[in-house]
Amino acid sequence: MSTARATSSSGAYLVIAIVAVIDLVLLYGVTLMYAQGELAFAMLVLVLAAVGSWVVISSKGYNYRYVYPSLLGVITFIVFPLIYTVNVAFTNYSSNHLLSLERVRAIHLAKTYRTGGESFSFKMYQEGPSFRLMLTSAAGGEAHYLTGPFTESDQPQELKAFESIHVPTGAALPIREVIKKRSTLQKLDIVLPDGTELAMTSLRKFGAIARVYRPDDHTDRQYPQQNLALIDNRTEEIIYPDMATGYYTNEAGTEQMGPGFTIYTGWANFVRVFTDPGIQGPFLKIFSWTVIFAALSVAFTLVIGLLMACLVQWEPLKGNGVYRLLLILPYAVPAFISILIFRGLFNQNFGEINLLLDMLFGIKPEWFSNELLAKSMVIIVNTWLGYPYMMILCIGLLKSIPDDLYEASAIDGASPVQNLFYITIPMIIKPLIPLLIASFAFNFNNLVLIALLTSGAPDMLHATTPAGTTDILVSYTFRIAFGSYGQDYGLASAIATVIFLMVGFIAWVNLKATRRLQ
Repeated sequence: MSTARATSSSGAYLVIAIVAVIDLVLLYGVTLMYAQGELAFAMLVLVLAAVGSWVVISSKGYNYRYVYPSLLGVITFIVFPLIYTVNVAFTNYSSNHLLSLERVRAIHLAKTYRTGGESFSFKMYQEGPSFRLMLTSAAGGEAHYLTGPFTESDQPQELKAFESIHVPTGAALPIREVIKKRSTLQKLDIVLPDGTELAMTSLRKFGAIARVYRPDDHTDRQYPQQNLALIDNRTEEIIYPDMATGYYTNEAGTEQMGPGFTIYTGWANFVRVFTDPGIQGPFLKIFSWTVIFAALSVAFTLVIGLLMACLVQWEPLKGNGVYRLLLILPYAVPAFISILIFRGLFNQNFGEINLLLDMLFGIKPEWFSNELLAKSMVIIVNTWLGYPYMMILCIGLLKSIPDDLYEASAIDGASPVQNLFYITIPMIIKPLIPLLIASFAFNFNNLVLIALLTSGAPDMLHATTPAGTTDILVSYTFRIAFGSYGQDYGLASAIATVIFLMVGFIAWVNLKATRRLQ
């Protein structure tokens, strides 16, 4: 008894030791994330690590050990990204407003301009792993300036220079080596004994520079964010952060200085979605097309899948297995390969489909530039990709229908069409409804098809955001967030939030339908 108790205690200590080691590693990671300003991720890891430790060590958390891994995945990959997306939706976060206010202020303070003072030619010497510059005035003379040692770095470096008559002991680098290290040289800020600052002005010279801005230390100013205001050393003009636009601006508010910084804008992005004509119009059109596309895709794939399932289940048909295999093949080929093949087939000038239509009817439809044809092409391709899934489902459901029903209908003289509408469909529709709703939700977010087949083309006119007539909501959001037309993450997050609410409603309907059918 005592031996078993001792073994149990040693096992518990081993578990605690392992958890402690894991927590230490995670705590180190949290420290690194906090140091890099990733507060949200640091907080997430800290909370999950604390809860996980409690679940493993505490006897009260014993029952949660089996569900904690799944909860961990849900929180990490669903809840946290959702909260993060909603948070971004209330900001002006975009390619023009990527940085924090503190970082933008530091960038402005680091800006320099050439004062037109004396310039110096330089030579670069290597002394072991470090380097040193010798600056020679254009006026000549034996005296020159030597900088302190520095290393290659992608960060700005400030170097003190002193007057000397000696030459560095290292080897002078040839111009090709200097060119290789110009990115480091361009970030050097050399300070002469008289306080003059020098920066690299060409591959052979450093010139006098000065700071463009200095902090505004006055306390009697009457403008917002006074402690973050700056004074232009050239004009003595004051600029301050405008918390309404996310830019530094002058006192009159007529000039904005980039880069911008991230601010909270409240419901502005959501208001833009529903009130800006350049966004509202395309958004509503894309929303309507998304619903139509998803509904038609489900309808066509169901009809074709059901017919194919009935066909391969038809007993007089010989070689059913071969037909079934051939019809399932489109489902076995990776979707992106099929989509790219169809993109080539529908090519207006070189596609086989247009070559065939040209031979037969003398026409070459503009599949990628005509709105109606482009939408038709999208539905055709998606039906091709989706019908095998419906066929597989229907084959399984058809097998569950008792043969007695068909035998009784045959005795009564029912036709195949009557069998379909009075026996087959009523028997399979209940278990199919949840799957049809799930298929609708999948097609509602079918980004891969649109991105690979049309990229949203043809584009909509008079839209202030990148929008195409074949775009669905998710591809429209993707283009706003990551397209070449100025990434607007805040607006994209607002649209993504709206999509989430829609898909959430669809999921709720799915659950209600499933529960009712049970």
